[in-house]
Amino acid sequence: MSGTITIAKGQSQANFEVQVTGDSLRKEDEFFYVQLENPKNCVLGSKAKGSGNIINANGLYFPVDNSGYTSPASYAGYSLVWSDEFDGTLISDANWQFEAGNNNGWGNNELEYYTNRSQNAFVSQGNLIIEARKESFQTSNYTSARMITKGNKEFTYGRVDIRAKLPKGKGIWPALWMLGSNISSVSWPACGEIDIMELVGHEPNKVYGTLHWGTSAAVHDSKGAGYTLGAGSFDEAFHVYSLIWTADSLKIYLDNNIEVFKISRTEISTGNYPFDKSFFFIFNIAVGGNWPGSPDDTTVFPQRMVVDYIRVFQ
Repeated sequence: MSGTITIAKGQSQANFEVQVTGDSLRKEDEFFYVQLENPKNCVLGSKAKGSGNIINANGLYFPVDNSGYTSPASYAGYSLVWSDEFDGTLISDANWQFEAGNNNGWGNNELEYYTNRSQNAFVSQGNLIIEARKESFQTSNYTSARMITKGNKEFTYGRVDIRAKLPKGKGIWPALWMLGSNISSVSWPACGEIDIMELVGHEPNKVYGTLHWGTSAAVHDSKGAGYTLGAGSFDEAFHVYSLIWTADSLKIYLDNNIEVFKISRTEISTGNYPFDKSFFFIFNIAVGGNWPGSPDDTTVFPQRMVVDYIRVFQ
């Protein structure tokens, strides 16, 4: 790119702005050169070429097409008890913490290394961005973020709305889900798992809702269902993924009126019913794993999940 710098008469320096465009790969900092040439009414000294760093590159603005479904701000019989609209400049540590590492593939043979870096999770223009990247980091060739509300925001029963735009591509596995808050003491799946939304990137037009429970990994039950869009894919526009959770049933909806999955308490083994206890939220993009498989030459990086808001009503 090129431009004109005007230095006032009698001055030897001036401030100017460098705009970086067409740069889809976010980095913590980037190196650049500025070359001065074709002077008018002045003489260039020996330092006509300079260099510098763009610190926290791309961190302040990430353009997002906001089109898609938006859920109601209120519902009859419910009160809003918690929300994160991601309107600030930083991810709220009063709401979220990060789980870092590969953790032996997180039980699914996943390939990513989760970090708490701003390259993998940041807020911009009222949205949370989780970004999966292809890069060598620690022991992995991919990085991403896994954010949880454990110890901060935990709930039993209610309605949950999450407005999000999803990534796509072979080996990409975004999820908006919940685990029982007692996982540290009873382990998985005894704690219970509620998958409000999962997508495997080679099926970009299909989302899944699933529940998991059981007394041990060897004695594990699950039930779920999927929904396929009639046209388009989930990376093209925002959709709202909802959970309606009562003492008697759990129902997962898309865009308020499309039922993806429902299950009643009587369909779950009564010997271990975890869905009457508190749960916390998890937002993440996994890369690779038993279900989506590994990325291939068709997978484009970076991939991003954009979350506009999460709202909990009771």
